[in-house]
Amino acid sequence: MSRTRTVYTAEFKTKLVLEVLKEEKTLVEIASANKITPKNLQNWKKVFLENAEMAMEPSKAIKEYKEENAKLQREIGEYAKKVGQLTLEKDWAVGKLQSLDLFEKLEMVDESELKILSVVKQCRLLDLNRSNLYYEPVVNEYKLAIKEEIQAIFEEVPIYGAKKVHCQLLENGFNVSLNTVAAYRQELGLRAVLAVREPIFLTQPNIAHPKHSYKLRGLDIVRANQVWSTDITYIKIAGGMVYLAAVIDWYSKAVLSWRISNTMDTALVMDVLNEALLIYGKPEIFNTDQGSQYTSYIHTQTLIDNGITISMDGKGRATDNIVIERFWRSAKVERIYLNEYNTIKELKEDVRDYMQFYNYRRFHETLEYKKPMNVYFESLKINNEKFDINEECVA
Repeated sequence: MSRTRTVYTAEFKTKLVLEVLKEEKTLVEIASANKITPKNLQNWKKVFLENAEMAMEPSKAIKEYKEENAKLQREIGEYAKKVGQLTLEKDWAVGKLQSLDLFEKLEMVDESELKILSVVKQCRLLDLNRSNLYYEPVVNEYKLAIKEEIQAIFEEVPIYGAKKVHCQLLENGFNVSLNTVAAYRQELGLRAVLAVREPIFLTQPNIAHPKHSYKLRGLDIVRANQVWSTDITYIKIAGGMVYLAAVIDWYSKAVLSWRISNTMDTALVMDVLNEALLIYGKPEIFNTDQGSQYTSYIHTQTLIDNGITISMDGKGRATDNIVIERFWRSAKVERIYLNEYNTIKELKEDVRDYMQFYNYRRFHETLEYKKPMNVYFESLKINNEKFDINEECVA
């Protein structure tokens, strides 16, 4: 059974200390008479004497107390600032650490003989299992292969965004989601490269030539060779201006023929028309603008002789020929505006390469990410149209 500790009042202690100070009795006598130990008396005397000055000069004691208290308050304030700063730094560091992956954290561990903290403590601060230090990570070869393929696609076709890169990866045999492709492209710092300039409309009407009405408004275009259209655009090279003409199928968006010339004349438009008719048969409707090249007798008569209905854009309505206008934009922002050409030969080689890419390899949004020539031939097959392409005739 534990003994109850006796608590002595300040009055009792003071009375006995004063008796000790009289030095009329020994410590043992005073202690025995009051049922305490001599050691208690010694301690009480010491405390009494140490605080005697305070009893005699209370104002001085209070002043010293206030000064000491003020000093402590200042120290507490400084400590509070330091604690606050350390808390902010700790929160910042914790946030940074949470953003690190396992391998980045492992690289931060110092296992050298000069380390400041033990490896165990470092792992605890980094929220790491120590066993991870000795784990040999398995390299995700498939992830690396996808990233390498994304980089290769970008280098070959820098105009592709995430959706088209995703389509290309699927075609190349990679099983990957669109979101993953977008994330990997962001990690690699890849963005589609495009260039945009203001269009210039070139062809001018000849008031002496007869005009034809626009036949495509409200028309449901459901098959290849139903509607073709043509147009001319300009391209600036080092030596001046040259002109690109093309014929496009509205249903498949496939470019059926094209030519580059240093003159914008009837010969240019007749070359692309005759080539398209020779290789791909003939459309039901052929649409142009009201430029003099297209209203010329030789151009309109060729269409009439082949039983083709002539359609022409309304005056000043480039949107009536929207399919080829969109093609011009794609060709220019995806290829032509990104390069400089010193000669017509250089331009022709690059345009030929782009036409092959556009027709056979480029994913087209309005075709549900299919490729123009694939859609063109699939449509012909569905509609039982048969003919053999003469590859030697293709520009």
